[in-house]
Amino acid sequence: MGHLARLLALGTLDALGAWLAARLYLDGAVWPAVALVAGLVGTTWVFTSRRAYPLRYVWPGLVFFTILVVYPIGYTIAVAFTNYGTGHLLSKRQVIEQFESALYVPEGASRVPYAAFEGPSGTIELVARVGPERWLLLKDDRAEVLDPQEAGVEDLDGDGRAERFGGRTALTGAQLARRLSQLRAARFEWGDSVLRVVSLRDLEQARHAYDYDPASDTLVDRRTGDVYRPVKGYFTNDVGQFLEPGFVAPVGLENFVRLFTDPAISRPFVRVFVWTFVWAGLTVAIQFVAGLALALLLDDPYLRLRNLYRSILILPYAIPAFISALIWVGLLNTEVGVINDILQGLFGIGRIPWLQNPFWARVALFLVNLWLGYPYMMIVTLGALQSIPSELYEAALVDGARPWDVLRTVTLPLLMVAVSPLLVGSFAFNFNNFNVIYLVTGGGPPMAGAQTPAGHTDILISYTYRLAFQGGQGTQFGFAAAISMLIFVIVAVVSAINFRMTGAFERVSENV
Repeated sequence: MGHLARLLALGTLDALGAWLAARLYLDGAVWPAVALVAGLVGTTWVFTSRRAYPLRYVWPGLVFFTILVVYPIGYTIAVAFTNYGTGHLLSKRQVIEQFESALYVPEGASRVPYAAFEGPSGTIELVARVGPERWLLLKDDRAEVLDPQEAGVEDLDGDGRAERFGGRTALTGAQLARRLSQLRAARFEWGDSVLRVVSLRDLEQARHAYDYDPASDTLVDRRTGDVYRPVKGYFTNDVGQFLEPGFVAPVGLENFVRLFTDPAISRPFVRVFVWTFVWAGLTVAIQFVAGLALALLLDDPYLRLRNLYRSILILPYAIPAFISALIWVGLLNTEVGVINDILQGLFGIGRIPWLQNPFWARVALFLVNLWLGYPYMMIVTLGALQSIPSELYEAALVDGARPWDVLRTVTLPLLMVAVSPLLVGSFAFNFNNFNVIYLVTGGGPPMAGAQTPAGHTDILISYTYRLAFQGGQGTQFGFAAAISMLIFVIVAVVSAINFRMTGAFERVSENV
């Protein structure tokens, strides 16, 4: 019964997947269709073959790992080597189709009177008079020549518009007005011309503005005769004029070269790059010192109400970080914030521009992130402290060591064995801590003179986000993807260091 149910489930999955793959293929998404078919074949093999039995336990995880991790990384790498962004959002095929569908009205082109009739299936059919005795039937994007006698075309008042066609009466102006958007979207090919509706009574004779030659990969402007060739994502003529929109095209290492050689970009990028390391390093140091200090206090067995203090100090960890960050934005408001009111009341300090001044904005970020991160450091260091044997403290006291000596020579070395990998991991987390930056300062205040949307508190990940979605000159997905690759390499190096340190400290602990 179980085997039958599994086969039924696999059959249903394969049928749905095959239908979806066919739709993808017909829509031009060849590689997604191929990937889907490969996934279906693999899934069927894993759950029907005895040889693949062990894979059944990890296959769902591998599938989601591929979809959610491997594919985004691969796509980001691919985009980093293209000009994908504002002005280059469409594929080359889509841009060619757009130019091929562009129309122009030749000088002296006359308008053609028409009448509309409702077809058998509710569609609209147009009957147009293009000559003294020449009539056209316009439907399904095509124009057919009509024999007025056979088709039953009747122009009763002689105004050039048929009142009756095939026994049907022409639609009135009010009836046409209700379907005007449908009429305006219609195009009817007729020889080398295209007829389109310009009013409730007339058609316009237009022509295609461009011809595309697949053999030479060129676009010819039929009005001027100019020939346009694809150059860096644009169709460009011999004098350097290009047509918009452009298309997505490979640019090689241009995004990476631009990142380091264009002063208008490299200067703010270097400042953001340095600040990202400062931000991640100082954040971890401040949080660790605060967490360790509180853990040392709470680890004192003679401290009364220790459990109550622990419960209170861990409260910030229980509140969603984004809510805390938004509350802090209100507290740090320059004009009405509580922090400035307290500082002014107690010390007579003037109102500090926490979120407007570059220095104070960075201080505000450290303050907010300390609030969000110290409970984590307190918890991990408190747990590590309790794992240190009490005999070592007793031996140190017997030897006459002072509290500072005990902390420096006994507590910290043993504590670092346990928490060093966590500190490296915390550094990597804060290196990409987008939420705090985005919610508290939004990366601002803005960096003067920068051609990119860089702010004084932007870190690499928030800078990348603003490049991709908030650029004043439009989106720059390719450039943002190149920076993402750089971040990926840095985080990978940090992770490698983390793994290495984990192994090193394990060996140290074996000798303690």
